[in-house]
Amino acid sequence: MNPRALLRGTGIAIPSNEIDNSMLSRVMETSDEWIRERSGVVTRYYVEPGVGTSDLGAEAAQAALDDAGIEAESVDYIICATMTPDHYFPGAGTMIQDKLGIGALPALDIRQQCAGFAYGLQLVDALIASRQARTVLLVGSEVHTALIPFSRESWRALYDPSVAISAEDHAWNSRFRHLIVLFGDGAGAMVFQAHESDDGRGILASVLYGDGGHREILAVPGAGSSRRPWVDAEMLASGDTVPVMDGRKVFKLAVTSMPRVTKQVLEAAGYDLDDLDLLVMHQANLRINEAAQRVLRLPDERVHNNIQKYGNTTAGTLPICFHEARAEGKAPEGALVAFTALGAGLHWGSVLIRV
Repeated sequence: MNPRALLRGTGIAIPSNEIDNSMLSRVMETSDEWIRERSGVVTRYYVEPGVGTSDLGAEAAQAALDDAGIEAESVDYIICATMTPDHYFPGAGTMIQDKLGIGALPALDIRQQCAGFAYGLQLVDALIASRQARTVLLVGSEVHTALIPFSRESWRALYDPSVAISAEDHAWNSRFRHLIVLFGDGAGAMVFQAHESDDGRGILASVLYGDGGHREILAVPGAGSSRRPWVDAEMLASGDTVPVMDGRKVFKLAVTSMPRVTKQVLEAAGYDLDDLDLLVMHQANLRINEAAQRVLRLPDERVHNNIQKYGNTTAGTLPICFHEARAEGKAPEGALVAFTALGAGLHWGSVLIRV
C-alpha cells in the first residue's frame, strides 16, 4: 500500500492592522452597509509596508510545524501557493525555506490563485504517495495590499481620519472599490507526513480542473509578457496592473462549479454528502458560499466561513479557514473534510481529507 499524506499540523499568520469597512469609506465611495450586503466582509488585515508574502508564509509555516511538533529540519519538500510573491522571481518557496533556517531542498511555487491551495494538496498527495517525500510543508500566502493602487495620501488617510485626500484620488480609489473591499493579507500552512496505517486517514481524493476559456472574467490585463514593455507608466496610469473581475460571471460559475466538484470528489472516494463532516470553501464572497451551501443542502454546522473577518486572502483562505474550524472543534481526528475552491484561470476543484 502506498503511504497516505496525513495532516499533522496547521498554522496561520495574520497581520496586525485590522481594517474595518468604515476605514475604507474614508478613501472611496463605499459604506459598511454596501460592503456587507454584497460580500459579507466586515474586516480584513493589512501588513506593514515592507512585509512580503514570504514573511507571512514563514510565520504560518513555523506555527504549523510547532503545532505538529515537527522540527523544520525534518521537512523535505516545500510547496508555496501564491499570486503575490515578494518578487517576480525568485518565488516565495525558497525564501520561506531560508527564513525557516532549513537547508537546501525542493521548493515549488504554484500559481492557481484562489484554487492554489487545493492544487497544492493534490501535489502533497502525489509526492508522499510516490515516496518522493515524507514530510511536506504546504503554504498559502498573500500580500494583496501590494496590488491596491492607493496613493501615499490615500494610505495615510486610511489610518488617520484627519487626513483628507483629493477628489481625484477619491474617484480613482472608488473605481476599484468592488475589488479593494474584498481582499486582505494573510497566510496559512499545513504539514503532512507519510502515513503507512490502514486507518483511512490522510488525503483521499482530488478532482481539479482548469479552463482558460473563462480567463477574461478574472485577470490582470497589464504587467506581463504579452505587453511590451512588461510594465510602463501608461499601464499604471490606466489601472491595467489592477485585476479586473466580472463579478456576476464569477458568482454564477462558482455557485455551480463548487457544489458539483465537491460531489465529484466525494464520489471518487466512495462517499456522499451525508458522510461529509465539514466543507471548507474558498472565501471569496460570503454570498457565493451561502448559495453553494444551499445547493448542497448542508447545515451550518457542517460548513465554516470566516471571510467576514479576513476578507479574501486568495491562496491563504482554505488553510486559514480550516485552522479556525479545527480550533473550534469542527474537524476532530477522523473527520471527513472537503476543501473546495474556484479562482482565476479559471481553476477549480476539491480535495477530500480524513484528518
